[in-house]
Amino acid sequence: QINFVACQLFALLAAFWFRIYLSPSHASSAVRHAFATLFGIYFAVFCFGWYSIHLFVLVMMNYGIMNMASIPNIHRYSFVVAMGYLTLCHVSRIYIFHYGILTTDFSGPLMIITQKITTLACQLHDGIGRQAEELTAEQNRLAVKSRPSLLEYLSYLLNFMSIIAGPCSNYKDYIAFIEGRHVHMKLLEVNWKQKGYDRLPDPSPTGAVMYKLCITLVSLILFLTLTKNFPMAYIIDKEFLDKTPFLSRLGYLYVVTQAAKPKYYFAWTLADAVNNAAGYGFSGVDERGTFRWDLLSNLNIWNIETATSFKMYIENWNIQTAAWLKRVCYDRAPWYPTALTFILSALWHGIYPGYYFTFLTGILITLAARAIRNNCRHYFLSSVPLKIAYDVVTWAVTQLAVCYTVAPFVMLAVEPTIKFYKSVYFHMHILSILVLLLLPIRPQTHSVRRAQNQATLNSIKSK
Repeated sequence: QINFVACQLFALLAAFWFRIYLSPSHASSAVRHAFATLFGIYFAVFCFGWYSIHLFVLVMMNYGIMNMASIPNIHRYSFVVAMGYLTLCHVSRIYIFHYGILTTDFSGPLMIITQKITTLACQLHDGIGRQAEELTAEQNRLAVKSRPSLLEYLSYLLNFMSIIAGPCSNYKDYIAFIEGRHVHMKLLEVNWKQKGYDRLPDPSPTGAVMYKLCITLVSLILFLTLTKNFPMAYIIDKEFLDKTPFLSRLGYLYVVTQAAKPKYYFAWTLADAVNNAAGYGFSGVDERGTFRWDLLSNLNIWNIETATSFKMYIENWNIQTAAWLKRVCYDRAPWYPTALTFILSALWHGIYPGYYFTFLTGILITLAARAIRNNCRHYFLSSVPLKIAYDVVTWAVTQLAVCYTVAPFVMLAVEPTIKFYKSVYFHMHILSILVLLLLPIRPQTHSVRRAQNQATLNSIKSK
């Protein structure tokens, strides 16, 4: 943890230096790629020692696939090799190191690299191996038309801004950033002249970085004061279960889940700030004319804490991973996209049993929440009081459903997970099954999603 924080703080300083002294106007793209790569390799070795060899082995294995595999199969081979290697490393953690967390736990960076490898492979397949009319609007926008050079490939996967904690970004966005086209490209996407600017603006990330560092500091304080004082293990303590009523146990479950969040808020917001400090992460201009630096943001804390649906919560938590799952799985799955996406997410996280309890429960609750929303929500939109009452109830249910779902993710093992679910009478599982049995389900087929995506593409073209 000390190495992680030290590396990220040093990366923050390096990012400011990179933006000022190695800006596209002062250095060539090759120099920027080389600096970002070499610093990233140094950080990996500093943090993980000899374990960092796993990162480099996976990167070079997939570079061979990227250049030798046929385009129709490049995304399949890359996916199998990257996910296979990651899974083998996860297996070594659970069987060699049991349920402990290594002081040199390299699996986090390996997970990010796996995301980037599969993202690039899919986008390369879209750009060279598929026709434009076969792609969604987003796939068309992100398609890569030529294989990257070795330097570009290494820089994308190993750059110092994301090697430790991510996030995963799209290859075209990263290359545009290195080449100095990133901000201009995003401003053109939002038509900056219509936003009231008479000349091309030059937005600074300093304000966004300072704001995110403040969130990081608050998250660190909360982590140091709350997380250790409210451990998740206490919810299955025998004395606690014997003396605490059911509703009080649910309330405490919410508290301990809240206490577990600050470490994620800290790590992801700091990683976002590092990228912004380097000048990467600009996403355009909002309705009020404010520059936005949230292209690589991994969470929206306000939307998480006020979420009134399971879907809204998921969409604002670990945003870049959700985007990766959508691009490499959900949009490409021929059937059962929701189930396959949850299963891939569990496999990517590791092979601890708790992960599978969480994501399989998540499938059930997601489908049940969707059925309730589709069948009931429109009855509460006729008046403001009804809508407020609906939002309050769905907020409470959503927060408790999330707590119920993620508890095994923290506990990891089978025995405490079963003990926890028994203590709360498997109530969310039972309620979700009843909802799915009683309410009609309107599944969104792959063909329907394809038609909607094509309609979006046509709309964008018309604009």
